Amino acid sequence: MERIYLVYVTASNQEEAEKLAQAAVGERLAACANVYPRIKSYYWWEGKMESDEEAVLILKTRGGLMERLISRLKELHSYSCPCIVALPVEEGHAEYLAWILRETGFKAPSQDR
Repeated sequence: MERIYLVYVTASNQEEAEKLAQAAVGERLAACANVYPRIKSYYWWEGKMESDEEAVLILKTRGGLMERLISRLKELHSYSCPCIVALPVEEGHAEYLAWILRETGFKAPSQDR
């Protein structure tokens, strides 16, 4: 079975996170998106420690779409260097994982020979 990933993305605000979510799910690059509208982030940027309010987007997708998904998120994102990281799912509810595969267009290899 193809590997499933959770993709963690930060965005400048809830509106941007929702725009990214709608594009990813609408284009079937992800089966589902969760938006956390407000987080506080601390990070180093250009040699200086920064602090901002951001939003978080978590996408559920499959490995075969990662390259396209990352490319699309970068294209739509307002940041020059957006946080986009993928975490592999090791275990989970089998029916839910199968749903992610189906909703992202995964076609299992044929068992007929």
